[in-house]
Amino acid sequence: MKIIISPAKKMRRKEEELSETTRPVFYEEACRLREELKKMDFGSLKALWNCNEKIVRENQERLCCFEMDRNLTGAVLAYEGIQYQYMAPQVFTDSQWEYVKKHLRILSGLYGVLRPQDGVIPYRLEMQAKLKAEGYVDLYDFWGDRLYRELTKDDRVILNLASKEYSKIIEKYLEKDVRYITCIFGEEIQGRIKVKATKAKMARGEMVRWLSEKQIERPEEIKKFHGLDYRYREEYSSDTEFVFLEKKQDKEKNG
Repeated sequence: MKIIISPAKKMRRKEEELSETTRPVFYEEACRLREELKKMDFGSLKALWNCNEKIVRENQERLCCFEMDRNLTGAVLAYEGIQYQYMAPQVFTDSQWEYVKKHLRILSGLYGVLRPQDGVIPYRLEMQAKLKAEGYVDLYDFWGDRLYRELTKDDRVILNLASKEYSKIIEKYLEKDVRYITCIFGEEIQGRIKVKATKAKMARGEMVRWLSEKQIERPEEIKKFHGLDYRYREEYSSDTEFVFLEKKQDKEKNG
């Protein structure tokens, strides 16, 4: 079983936290994409990244100064978003590390697919960015089916904990013999399921942490997850979607 998650925009350098990093599978492609970014001027980068000038300056400086093979941080420790805060890889036990190294993969606009211990530098490049690198219309076109092929070369079960922006690059290539399960974290409001982005990110991180703690290997075991007061709801679920809803709290104890 491979578990896929999204990266985070905010990143850090913490080289000392992993004694040894590995080279990303698509390192050469990442270097080529980065060279394309380095050719772009300030205004073009601002439009591509869709961010304020301070963030553009910070990331343009990273393009100029950071080298792809020096002062690297393990990928799962490099991202600082809400999902990664709830995952808390900094306090993983040895057995948790072994689990995520085997099962967890981070999808990335720049690096393609990252293993937890792959060495990365801080960057900014979302998968949906309209980067016309090497004649391709965007990053979905650039990566094609390579990320899917990498995920499924020795595994035919994928647990999707990624956002739609990232998971769509896998879903368009799914084959019939691959079991693909998406976890949905929401709440029931007036008979309808509502998914709130921040809470979903929290739950995804919590689930990765729980999966690694429990050493979950089989898809059916995922249904036992009950972190952050979520519970699996069979009546809303299917073979391809596992739905977890927040447990309703009793707001009134009396009448």
